[in-house]
Amino acid sequence: MAEIILTGDALEQLRKLPPESVHTCVTSPPYYNLRDYGAAGQIGNEASVEEYLQSLVSVFREVRRVLRADGTLWVNMGDSYATRSGSQPPPNTRNSCGHTAKHTPRGYKYKDLIGVPWQLAFALRADGWYLRQDIIWNKSNCMPESVRDRCTKSHEYIFLLSKSERYFFDAAAISEPIAGASTKRYMQNIEKQSGSFKQPNRDGRPMKAALPRFGGEKYGTDQTKETRTKSGKTYVPTPRRNKRDVWTVGTSGFRGAHFAVFPEKLIEPCILAGSPLGGTVLDPFAGSGTTGVVAKRLRRDFIGCEINPDYAQMATERIFDTPQGGQCGNNCKNDG
Repeated sequence: MAEIILTGDALEQLRKLPPESVHTCVTSPPYYNLRDYGAAGQIGNEASVEEYLQSLVSVFREVRRVLRADGTLWVNMGDSYATRSGSQPPPNTRNSCGHTAKHTPRGYKYKDLIGVPWQLAFALRADGWYLRQDIIWNKSNCMPESVRDRCTKSHEYIFLLSKSERYFFDAAAISEPIAGASTKRYMQNIEKQSGSFKQPNRDGRPMKAALPRFGGEKYGTDQTKETRTKSGKTYVPTPRRNKRDVWTVGTSGFRGAHFAVFPEKLIEPCILAGSPLGGTVLDPFAGSGTTGVVAKRLRRDFIGCEINPDYAQMATERIFDTPQGGQCGNNCKNDG
């Protein structure tokens, strides 16, 4: 496994990478007008929302170049509220969900929710990306807000985008356990049930438990009736289901940094679904290197870009100290 941190402007560093060399990109860019990372040319301190979005579109255009044809992009983005003053946000920027911009951007009113995540998603789609899904990051430990004229904001977005219409997505690797009651229902012998007459007007027929409808019932070679999928294969009940699009993950801090980092449990499913074992993961805004830490633990190669030399050094040390793991999600048939 190889882990590389490129120090410098993300756009410039990405231009050094060969085309179609990365399987997936998992990142959380600097939020709009929220924090000064102490580096000239940093993204996030632009004078307007439009300039900020254009900066990100340019970076992700280069990301699209280095992605394989079946590559994916996973972008975490939080929103901001417009304010009159230059008040600073709370120090734990990921734990506080209702971020406040340092000024009122042009074209917005005081107290406006700026809507940065969806503006970015639509801008990327207009630039050629396939916008495939919005995932809700539900923060289980979000800090309360001192507001009385709206609800406390407790979520952010993760957008899944792809380079092509068809792309790599390992759904089995991130599948979820289904409820015990559902497993029990799927395993019932429908034919031997007596059924219930609780529902009227059913032509006198008892109502039985239902199995998922796929391709209907057919007879196998031994004349045994089987439930089939659309492809004709026998349907076998499984104790897992496709992962849902609301992910409840608490925020987490990193002792070596003064801010809360991109949570590892939020990154894991993105890497598992977006890249094969031994694939390459990219983060153009590496920060303290959490994406690289997770990639190494999940046995993927990693390339990160970070404009702040101190953070780049921090990321390098964290990733180096992380032991290579043996985790490969729920689909471990390729795990040696």
